[in-house]
This record gives sequence, structure tokens and C-alpha cells, in this order.
Amino acid sequence: MANRHLSRSVVLQALFEWDFRGLSTDKAREVLERDISEFAPTASDVPFMKDLLVGIIARKSDLDLVIGKAAPEWPIDRIAPIDLSILRLGLYELLFSDREKVPAKVAINEAIELAKSFGGENSSRFVNGVLGAVYKELGEPGKDEVSKKRKEVPYEEMPQERLVGAVVYAKNAGDIYLALVHDVFGHWTLSKGKLVPEETPEDGVIRKIKEEIGLTIEPQERLGENEYVASDPEAGKKRKHVIYFLAKSPFTDVKLAKKGGLDDAKWFRLQDALELNFYDDMQPVITKAVQQITKK
Repeated sequence: MANRHLSRSVVLQALFEWDFRGLSTDKAREVLERDISEFAPTASDVPFMKDLLVGIIARKSDLDLVIGKAAPEWPIDRIAPIDLSILRLGLYELLFSDREKVPAKVAINEAIELAKSFGGENSSRFVNGVLGAVYKELGEPGKDEVSKKRKEVPYEEMPQERLVGAVVYAKNAGDIYLALVHDVFGHWTLSKGKLVPEETPEDGVIRKIKEEIGLTIEPQERLGENEYVASDPEAGKKRKHVIYFLAKSPFTDVKLAKKGGLDDAKWFRLQDALELNFYDDMQPVITKAVQQITKK
């Protein structure tokens, strides 16, 4: 494993130079040979390194498309070049490698380790978030054999998954606070989750907020609904329909459950919360919530 990790490190450096300098595939091969001589002269898996580099270059468009879907708030040209190279390498192994030789967890963990070694302070978290989102939500959209077998389903015929979320607020010492969660893509957003069969939206949101951030809430009114399309690795595309509530909570400690996709949760004073970086589809929900809260 240590040797294979070194090999990925060498490929990463060649990949970064190929992208940064805008080199051809042939020039990229030359860079790789130079880097092998310098950093891994006794490596025994040179064919692995060459195949990995050429495969990533050949699949660049597919890989960038997946990155765009997994991190829509981070256009390719805004991602740090080294992070982008790490993502391409990790995604290539996650989506196109033989799973028996490179299990999904290995592909993700190796990319995270590369990010810790070569990236910036937040690189490993960002890489983990993107690869985790691909593995959990998008499945394997880049595989030719999957796309050929899977028939495109019209939007109206996609199965629907029901979710609930809430703008949770509390009053403390004369101030109003909002409880928000932070995702691995750098946004503060609303806590939400799936409804179970036969569960009412009101019961569901009480349960999900308690499970995810440890707060006991009182749903007060519906703020609105939105719907988006996500892809399940096994079931294919589905419509995720979310109902959002305004909900009141005691001002107690927020405790984020350990789950993929989120890395923080805390209370914000209302005036401070309005300055945070929200997703576009959250803005109308939060704006309406603030209007209702300030009337109370």
C-alpha cells in the first residue's frame, strides 16, 4: 500500500504539471517518466502509474462533469489547481478502476491523504466532501456501461423521495438565534432529512432535527417547498421533495450527529446569520422565516 501511495503521489505531480502547463498527453508521459526517475526510481508498478495518468487525461471531461455535479457552488476554474488534480485522480479511481483492485474506500482515503500532503488547510475536507457526495448521491454516472444500460427517465416518472427540514430559531437574552448546519462544500444551510413511511411532515421534522442536531423543536408553520433531482447508485435518478418549516427551540447546545456531508452546527444571532453564504434555493426559505420571526 505504501508503494502504491507513492505511485499515486508521483502521478499527481505529473497530472498537476500537465494541467498547469497545458501539456499534451505525450508531454505528460515525459513528465511522468522524469518524476518517476526523481521520486520513485525503484518503483515496481510503473505500468500502474502510466495507465493511471493516461486514463485520467482521457477521462478529463467526464471527471470534470462529475465534479461540477457534486460541487455546483465550486466551478472548475475556482477550484485550486492541486485540489482539482487530486479530485480527478480520486474520481478516476472511484469511478473507472477495478473495484476488486481499488475498493471505493481506498480510492477516497488515498485522495484524502494526497490532499493532506499536497493541498491547503481545507483541501482534505473539500476532497472528502466531493468524493463522498459522488459515492453516496451520484453513484457511477461516468461509466459507459452503466449509462448505456440505464434508460433516461422523464422527470414526471422519476420516483419521489420526501424530505423535511426547518429554520430553527430560539430567543436568548433579548436576541433571536438561528441553528444552522455547515456542509463540506463551505455553505451554512438548514438541517433536513428523509420522512419514513406513514410519518407526517410535522412528526418527521421533529424527529430529524432531534437526530441531526440534538434540538427539541416545535414546528410552527410551513415556509415552503422545493424539489431537486439526485441520482442513487442503485435506483437511478429520483426527485427529492423537501418541505421546510419554521420551528422554535429552547436555546440549548447544538450537537451535530456524525454523518457524511456535514462538519459543523451552531447557533447564529439573526443579524449575523443573514451575512452567511447560503445556497440560492435556501434564500427564499430563510427570508420568509426571518419575516415571520420578526413579526412574533
